[in-house]
Amino acid sequence: QVRLVESGGGLVQAGGSLTLSCAASEILFSTYSIGWFRQAPGKEREFVAAISRSGSNTLYGDSVKGRFTISRDNAKNTVYLQMNVLKPEDTAVYYCAATVSGSYNDIPYEYDYWGQGTQVTVSS
Repeated sequence: QVRLVESGGGLVQAGGSLTLSCAASEILFSTYSIGWFRQAPGKEREFVAAISRSGSNTLYGDSVKGRFTISRDNAKNTVYLQMNVLKPEDTAVYYCAATVSGSYNDIPYEYDYWGQGTQVTVSS
């Protein structure tokens, strides 16, 4: 069982930046691909970004490409989501998720473990 804990959310003005962290309890963290998803009130869960086990491969949702960067530090069992040029439409609860599959992808049901989420609010 992998326990994931997100942090770093908060309130920021449009155009600002935030960095989210996802800390994992699993000592074999490097064997998991990690994804970030978000969900705004009344909307479906949306894929944000994913990163492979080694960190050498990444994938981004169209709405965040060029603004968000996903990275990981396997020595610290942590994945990061650097969010720049934030927009009000980025407001959502952000979740990190882990999959034992070697495939880092944008499909929520492919992920085995989920964190509790962290709120990001972008004011206009």
